[in-house]
Amino acid sequence: MEMSDFNMNFFSLAGKNAIVTGGNGGLGQAFCTALAKAGANVFVPSIVDDDGSTRKLVEDCGTKYQFMLADITAEGECKHIVDECARALGGVDILINCAGISINERDVTKFGRAQWDKMVSVNFTAAFEMIHEVCPHMIAQQSGKIINIASLFSFLGGQWSPAYAATKHGIVGLTKSMCDELGQFNIQVNAIAPGYFATPLTEMTRKDENRNAQILAHIPSNRWGWTADLMGATVFLASQASDYINGTVLTVDGGYMMR
Repeated sequence: MEMSDFNMNFFSLAGKNAIVTGGNGGLGQAFCTALAKAGANVFVPSIVDDDGSTRKLVEDCGTKYQFMLADITAEGECKHIVDECARALGGVDILINCAGISINERDVTKFGRAQWDKMVSVNFTAAFEMIHEVCPHMIAQQSGKIINIASLFSFLGGQWSPAYAATKHGIVGLTKSMCDELGQFNIQVNAIAPGYFATPLTEMTRKDENRNAQILAHIPSNRWGWTADLMGATVFLASQASDYINGTVLTVDGGYMMR
């Protein structure tokens, strides 16, 4: 491709079909909305029932939205999700592995196998299984975009939740290994590592004056992230514009990792 061939249509997702696990809440809504604004149809499997808010955000963009109540940790469920997306929307072009949980325990001696297994199952194993199930579709069409959701704890320790840091470190390894496996089929596998974002899950932390001040002191941008801050990175990594970017982890953190 020559430089003269590049144009802004490379950022368009018109006609593409995307699966966003856990896309009906928190940061997942930002991923879904970004994809829809760029023209993609969105399929959301989630264990949390749909309240209609993500549907409205997507359909207001003029694209299709499908929801499926699903447990991505259940045997055979990931294949069911991918098959249903292909049936409902006509194919699978983009996968965003967004679903995740965090179980915190201040006493490390009380964080045991039960907590570990649950987090590994949701945060890590399900991401692998979703990739495994979209592979036949993407290989057949010789194209695809897979975006795993990492974390700042992909690079740091995880006080009070060793499994969270471990699974997010694992997501980075999975991203790199799948890049190696799938690049030959014109499938790009990358990750986004969000920093500290203002969502309902972080409300209590933001209300804690001391903790809030500590976090802001570590962010050169001197503010928490807004969910809209994730949307540009999402469209870029899901689009033709990033065809030669593979196996990378893009931090969206206001510069947190630089301090």
